Amino acid sequence: MTQAAEATPPADVQVLADNERCGSDYMVDVIKSLGFEYVCANPGSSFRGLHESVINYGGNTAPELITCCHEESSVAMAHAYFKAEGKPLAVMAHGTVGLQHAAMAIYNAWCDRVPVYVLLGNHLDASERRAAEWYHGVQDAAAMVRDYVKWDDTPHSLAHFGESAVRAYKIAMTPPMAPVVITLDGGLQEHPVSRDHRLAVPRLTLASPPQGDSAAVDELARMLVAAESPLLVADRLARTPNGVTLLVELAEALQAGVIDQGSRMNFPSRHPLNQTQRGAAAVGDADVIVGLEVSDFWSTVNGLRDQLHRSTRRVARPTAKLITVTTGDLYIRSNYQDFRRMQEVDLAIAADGEATLPSLIEAVKRLTTGDRTRVFQERGARLTEASRAAAERARVAASYAWEASPVSTARLCAELWTQIKNEDWSLVSSYYSPDVGGWARRLWDFSRPYQWLGHAGGGGIGYGAPASVGGALANKKHGRLSVAIQTDGDLMYAPGVLWTAAHHTIPLLSVMHNNRGYHMEAMHVQRMCSARDRGIDRGYLGSELSSPNIDYARLAQSMGVYAEGPIENPNDLAPALRRALAVVKKGEPALVDVVTQVR
Repeated sequence: MTQAAEATPPADVQVLADNERCGSDYMVDVIKSLGFEYVCANPGSSFRGLHESVINYGGNTAPELITCCHEESSVAMAHAYFKAEGKPLAVMAHGTVGLQHAAMAIYNAWCDRVPVYVLLGNHLDASERRAAEWYHGVQDAAAMVRDYVKWDDTPHSLAHFGESAVRAYKIAMTPPMAPVVITLDGGLQEHPVSRDHRLAVPRLTLASPPQGDSAAVDELARMLVAAESPLLVADRLARTPNGVTLLVELAEALQAGVIDQGSRMNFPSRHPLNQTQRGAAAVGDADVIVGLEVSDFWSTVNGLRDQLHRSTRRVARPTAKLITVTTGDLYIRSNYQDFRRMQEVDLAIAADGEATLPSLIEAVKRLTTGDRTRVFQERGARLTEASRAAAERARVAASYAWEASPVSTARLCAELWTQIKNEDWSLVSSYYSPDVGGWARRLWDFSRPYQWLGHAGGGGIGYGAPASVGGALANKKHGRLSVAIQTDGDLMYAPGVLWTAAHHTIPLLSVMHNNRGYHMEAMHVQRMCSARDRGIDRGYLGSELSSPNIDYARLAQSMGVYAEGPIENPNDLAPALRRALAVVKKGEPALVDVVTQVR
């Protein structure tokens, strides 16, 4: 072609006129007003207009686009990011196929009551759809996830988008928190509007969390002060760092034992009143048990025996008074039954647990006399000794099979703790604590809210790896050392998130708990083999990740991540961790593949 021909645009190209702007620029104005720092996305044509506006009109800052290789990774990153930072991360998803990919991670976030803000592209006008937009477009885009999001909307105008976008943020952030979806029509993003058409950005005002009824709170305080052995059980209690402070204040005012069930970081792990490691005994001793945002209170006070015939028994005393303080009574759906079995209680307070603690603490202190204070002090001394003994038993148990190969899960956690304990660290993902015997929670000193982010919520495998990257993204600006105990099967759901960490230079140490299988599922099959008297020698079939073994170090290296392993000799573990941590401290991700005992 001649130089003149190359410089001459085709006659039918359409561009915005000088007095026009695109609708997605206004969308970016609204998104910026909500304070999003990042938006995660696997690219898709249904939100191409917003994509372009984010990177050009918005300057790719606040929010910055984080490139993901799977929509499930985008949402899981947002899930953990909120738990580390306390504010949502936005996600863009592409039509029917993108939302179906994201659906499992949205379900995890919904079960965990975490606000994820999903912007879903769609082409509703059939007269304007390109060929692919027919099977990527849909009449009611959010229908497939409506059972497990708190709210969704499909704006029909830019003014409608502005109001709905702000409303969605407010709804997502009002306890009980949960994901929301705003469907963005392609035409609304791309069609030009006159610059003279002034579009206001609505102002966000977050709602105050609902507090417990004053009379009910006073009744609870009287029960706690009069109790001989009160027990506080916390699960999703601490929405903010202040939640930990308030729970410590309440426990110390009563010298009451505390069990932290781990959906959030609720209570310091080495506090002398922490009875988590002797949870069953603490429940059995208690005469008043208070569930604070406990997702499964029935299982707290009862036990289920999973044999050929399932049976149940009460763990708590028959005379124990049971009380709940939870927003779970304010929000329940019918189809997806994450609300667990109903437990009869003596007092139910439908309110946000953290918001209710200040008035409960005040009432407890007002009712506490000198005589009760002496009783409290004696009780506290007993609980301190019980906590010390439980911690000592855990340290002794961790020493068993110390030199074993494959590496014991206790040694893996102990060696990692030795390397990080003097750092400002954060365990951004340990998919499910029993997978590694709960050793991190038993051996490490968890004292800061961001040091433990909890689990997946809905138990969906594939959460751990992207969640660890999302948590590390939140920790990056604070200079925290992010570490993850990464299970092998979980990583294989969407290993592309390792590339995201490398591409965006997100410092994260991933230590593989590589037991070469889906071991929990293997145990379930073995249980069936035993119940049917067929022997367990074939029970591993369908649950192993071997023949061939997966080389996670080479997998990570192929995506630009520093990696070592597989490590089978436990004496090689500490040096490898030190080398990998040196890389992470330089601001890059690293992975150490450790071949481990099954649990």
